[in-house]
Amino acid sequence: MQFPTETSEDVIKRLARLEGQIRGLQRLVDEQAECRDIVTQLAAAKGALDRVGFKLMTAALANADPEANTDELEKLFLKLS
Repeated sequence: MQFPTETSEDVIKRLARLEGQIRGLQRLVDEQAECRDIVTQLAAAKGALDRVGFKLMTAALANADPEANTDELEKLFLKLS
């Protein structure tokens, strides 16, 4: 399934920010930052990644073919939860 251009552009932007967050996490570990600071940033990155997945699923559901395999969509959704 292809996503609308607007969705694809938004997801690309979100993934680019996530890439920066991951680099920031690497830097925190390298600098031996406090565990709570690292875990806080990990949780933020995980939440952002989850939001990307849900954004894609929302677009998939909004643009689903009426004949789409609902079992497959359900399995994809459950992978995110």
